[in-house]
Amino acid sequence: MTSRILALLLLLPSLAAAPTQAEREAMYYPLVTLPIPEGIMLEAGAIQLLPDQRLAVSTRLGNIYLVSGAFQNPPTNVTFTLFASGLHEVLGLWTPGDGWIYATQRGEVTRLRDNDGDGKADQVETVADGWGINGDYHEYAFGSKPDRDGNIWVALCLTGSFNSDSLYRGWALRVTPDGRVIPTTSGLRSPGGIATNALGDMFYTDNQGPWNGTCWLKPLVPGGFVGHPGGFKWYAQATNLGAAPKEPVSGSRIAVERGRIPELVPPAIAFPYNKLGQSAAGIANDYTGGRFGPFTNQLFVADQTWSLVMRVFLERVNGVYQGACFPFREGQASGSLSLELTPDGSLFIGGTDRGWGARGGKPFSLERLFWSGRTPFEVHEMKARPDGFELTFTEPVDPAAAGNPASYGFENYTYIFQSSYGSPEVDKVAPPIESATVAADRRSVRLRVKLTPGHVHELKLPGVRSASGERLLHTVAYYWLNEIPAQ
Repeated sequence: MTSRILALLLLLPSLAAAPTQAEREAMYYPLVTLPIPEGIMLEAGAIQLLPDQRLAVSTRLGNIYLVSGAFQNPPTNVTFTLFASGLHEVLGLWTPGDGWIYATQRGEVTRLRDNDGDGKADQVETVADGWGINGDYHEYAFGSKPDRDGNIWVALCLTGSFNSDSLYRGWALRVTPDGRVIPTTSGLRSPGGIATNALGDMFYTDNQGPWNGTCWLKPLVPGGFVGHPGGFKWYAQATNLGAAPKEPVSGSRIAVERGRIPELVPPAIAFPYNKLGQSAAGIANDYTGGRFGPFTNQLFVADQTWSLVMRVFLERVNGVYQGACFPFREGQASGSLSLELTPDGSLFIGGTDRGWGARGGKPFSLERLFWSGRTPFEVHEMKARPDGFELTFTEPVDPAAAGNPASYGFENYTYIFQSSYGSPEVDKVAPPIESATVAADRRSVRLRVKLTPGHVHELKLPGVRSASGERLLHTVAYYWLNEIPAQ
């Protein structure tokens, strides 16, 4: 037996024992699967924590269940009670804590209450229904928790995900506490989730397709236009907003069209297609003050097709949102659709694969993700600077490794802003990283590199190590740049 063959045989046990990415992530963020009783097709479209620590979980089939025991580990005594049925694809839940549960259905925002204490809703009221609906499969309606003014936002998918054949399809509407419907933002295509960030500004996820070269996280600004002109016909009904914006030029670029169309609000985050998911979905803000780990006030975004959760850092530059997204936790049992982050630091994930398929393999799931107490070595924040980026880390870095430009890889690219479906990555450039300067506290690094507005800036960090020699849990970041800061 040659020495080379012997060396390979000796290496086989260590190769077999090498942990997968999901197993590495589980050391920091364990994932608990809640058992779902036989006969319940959950497909959780929305999740809401109730004051008594039960979960309200809605389904795409129109049921709402109340789930007890969801915080157990292991979950040995989880019970599901049917609270309501006969609804129409509930993709938003919220409670003010007074017994009412607000549910966003395809055709209306509804509120439900159990008056006689038997665990089932016996009072059901329409709060608002000021938009159109027909039999099209894609006419989803995603509902938010209330914004800072108490309004529920409803993000309406286009008819067929291409056109706006029903009133306000392709729009975001606000439903006021007294039930008025306010047309607010046009240009949506196919939303997958909606929520506020830590500052209370509203965001939604939109999916690749016409006028969407990839999947995005986009801010919803009153009076704004977020890219798809299919719903422009409804400006005639939206008398609070005035005339429709100019039509975008198909084949252009977002950065170019921003200069032509004052109302165009650029995306804040790009989720590069087939690099970090394929179907961006639910959103949750980490308001737990450290109970979910070191990422307080950052966003977590589900991806339905890849059965995973991503992490998002946002900043405002010249008044415009932009920022970076990172891989976070893969390995969910079904297509990750809805998220609910609770005050104790539990992230509940509702999954479904119906209609799209998903990597997870299960037709539906309900899972709980939580922090183990161990801090992963990660890029914590990625901020734009006039001459590049400033990276902060969750742990001190090794200055020799983090200060070496060869420890990084960098390129940027964008997408065609066009009426046809999706886009390849275009206008690629790979400017060199000119320098990497480690701060005295070893918690941050300044990278000098050329920036390009309207581009994804893809940063790889294979050579970066912590002060203890640990490699990063995730070695890639994707920063969508709209504005270069002045200082």
